[in-house]
Amino acid sequence: MDLSRFPRTALGVWPTPLEDCARLSDVLGGPRILAKRDDVNGLGVGGNKLRKLEFLLGAALADGADTVITFGGLQTNHGRQTAAACARLGLRCELVLTRRVTAAAGSGGLVAPREGEAYERSGNVALDVLYGAHVHFCEDDAETAAVYTRISERAAAEGRSAVTLPVGGSTAVGALGYVAATAELKAQLSEVDRIVCASGSAGTAAGLALGVALLDWPVTVDAVSVSGSRSHLTGEIARLVGEAAELLGVPTPPLPHVRVTDRAVGPGYGIPTPQVWDAVRLFGRTEGITLDPVYTGKAAAALVDAVRSGEIADTETVVFLHTGGLPGLFGYAPELVEETAV
Repeated sequence: MDLSRFPRTALGVWPTPLEDCARLSDVLGGPRILAKRDDVNGLGVGGNKLRKLEFLLGAALADGADTVITFGGLQTNHGRQTAAACARLGLRCELVLTRRVTAAAGSGGLVAPREGEAYERSGNVALDVLYGAHVHFCEDDAETAAVYTRISERAAAEGRSAVTLPVGGSTAVGALGYVAATAELKAQLSEVDRIVCASGSAGTAAGLALGVALLDWPVTVDAVSVSGSRSHLTGEIARLVGEAAELLGVPTPPLPHVRVTDRAVGPGYGIPTPQVWDAVRLFGRTEGITLDPVYTGKAAAALVDAVRSGEIADTETVVFLHTGGLPGLFGYAPELVEETAV
């Protein structure tokens, strides 16, 4: 667990709070539920990507980079947090945002999750601009690739040193952020049975899975897919755990403690279901905790379903990892008002 040999730049406020959700637990009538509030970790309205970016941008600075290029959908939380971190560090940030993303789990089809003023100009998009990012809007993957090539060539021509981060910052280096977070959580509360988290690009879940294994901590990690199929996400978590373990110089651990579900994906990435809106409303009205309909809302919907079905036992202590996403909620403002009205 010694991560001191890896370059790291301070971005967040640690440790983040661990809050007992007594009213939510009472309403569900089951396990004790706590929220690990990585949505309130400081920079750029907070979120889980800051833990990854501390290591990713630490490595970039150590390599002399002055420009960061990264990707995501229009309302990407990773893009917004990268833009904020680059502003803090004095780095140029190039965000390549794609309107059309994978539609349904495993379908391979593309769809624009939302259209309209709220989705295309508010929320994370507005904050990207506020934080000074150079934002490039693309229709599909082909245009994204062409724009990336153009940005990279321009940076080289201007003598800038650019580093490219993948969607979600999910690399072996990025996963170290949640290896560290696992130790932080155990120090706050060691008697935990289960950690529930949203998972898209798999970096957060992989870091938790590896951290739990390295600590020999008897905790189940529930990774709730927000976009892909269960089999796809399982493979991505295993790949990143293996790569991060190699980076740390330790054997790749078996992962019987990791459980992956795609029960809350619905039609696809960025498309909330009625169950997601119900979960968003439930957390808001019992705990005053704001979820988003893309990531944490889906994780919460899976949690609620697992409790009500008995899959999560009444005797368990469950930590819900709040990975952030508040700004993206405003991209869904019209639907939010309609779906959560009293």
